[in-house]
Amino acid sequence: MQNQLFIDGRFVPAVKGGTIEVLSPHDGSLITHIAAAEAEDVDLAVAAAKRAFPAWAALSGAERGRLLLKLADKIEEHQEELAQLESLDTGHPLRDSRSLDVPRTAACFRYFGGMADKIEGAVIPVETGFLNYVQRKPIGVVGQIVPWNFPLMFTSWKMGPALAAGNTVVIKPSEITPLSTLRIAELMKEVGFPDGVVNVVPGYGHSAGQRLAEHEDVGKICFTGSTATGRRIVEASQGNLKRVQLELGGKGANIVFEDANLEAAVNGAAWAIFHNQGQACIAGSRLILHERIADEFLERFIGLARSIRLGSPLDADTEMGPLTSAQHRDRVLAYVDIARAQGGRVLSGGKVPSDPALAHGYYVEPTVVEAQPDHRVAQEEVFGPFVTVLRFSTDEEALAIANGTQYGLGSGLWTRDLQRAHRMAANIHAGMCWINCYKRVSPGSPFGGVGQSGYGREMGFEAIHDYTEARSVWVNVDAKIAPHFKR
Repeated sequence: MQNQLFIDGRFVPAVKGGTIEVLSPHDGSLITHIAAAEAEDVDLAVAAAKRAFPAWAALSGAERGRLLLKLADKIEEHQEELAQLESLDTGHPLRDSRSLDVPRTAACFRYFGGMADKIEGAVIPVETGFLNYVQRKPIGVVGQIVPWNFPLMFTSWKMGPALAAGNTVVIKPSEITPLSTLRIAELMKEVGFPDGVVNVVPGYGHSAGQRLAEHEDVGKICFTGSTATGRRIVEASQGNLKRVQLELGGKGANIVFEDANLEAAVNGAAWAIFHNQGQACIAGSRLILHERIADEFLERFIGLARSIRLGSPLDADTEMGPLTSAQHRDRVLAYVDIARAQGGRVLSGGKVPSDPALAHGYYVEPTVVEAQPDHRVAQEEVFGPFVTVLRFSTDEEALAIANGTQYGLGSGLWTRDLQRAHRMAANIHAGMCWINCYKRVSPGSPFGGVGQSGYGREMGFEAIHDYTEARSVWVNVDAKIAPHFKR
């Protein structure tokens, strides 16, 4: 298990020798200590990436793509090891790490490996006698900050398009869950990525993250995390006016209409909020139910929630694991008290499980709370297995509730009415909308939000555009240009 920084092709200790404890979310035990990157380490990593950039950018797209494809193969070769490591470090149930996290990581690197030699420019129709074409050029050194909820998958989402486009990378995984990103760095070295192209500097946000965001040699900073931290990233980036890409908080509206297939909607809504213990910005954390079906839906939904099997993330039968840290568990439980104080009703859960085998871990029961649209639990991101139930009577009311927060990341609709589905999807203020499903992602489909959920897109050709600059070239083919000044 690698626990040092990865800078310029080598694993090295932090300059100041600091370390951080990495704890198991299942029982709070020590997994390892990792090197704690600070500003000096980030400076070394950025310098290495800057040195590596000219040669990496000069490689053909096919050669960069070949390395990304080899990495995807290597990830699949180590699928079980990576799944075990991710579950140990984050609390993801092993069945999810095996079936979702690792395959999605490999698929993302493979997608952008295939795209690396297909980054096209454009020819612009201009006045007769001139040729105007646009090239897509890499930005240079990009800084990337990965959150603790899906570290393995988000590492690929960020590095894949950046590297395919010809940039070099300094990536800071969360100090809470750094292990899978460090393992990916080892695999990248094995498949032949040149020294300095990728550098991994786990550390605290106030030191390593701050320095990366403000560094004058970083041309772009890409951050996934809270909206509050995103604002600080923007402030720190102002020194050299670097490009900023943000994927921030969410308060996903998941609307169930009276004509929905209830069985599918109940299962889909449970997946939307309880997958990964609700620790996802796109989680369907606001369950907006038509009043005609609300009671029947809740009876089924609560029954399903109470049946979810909590347990060790390394147990293949576990359906929901622990939250990733004790501090976050306590934050989620605090929202139960907030809900009650504002008149909300706790319909199920709202506490730690009684199973003594889970007593030392960071577990929270699947929690269902009914509230009003203006309550804090309907406005603020809880980021846990905590769903807020709201009721509506008309399509217009449902839309008003859905658009009634500062966020706009994921959203969902459950209805058999195709016209309603398209009409609502067109008017929900969100970067993504799922109809009769939820939380579907693909490397080819742009992922990102609007409003306080951020800007810029990961995945697809949109991501390549966000990691390149457009360069316009004008050529005088046979135009006769009259002198502007006469002697």
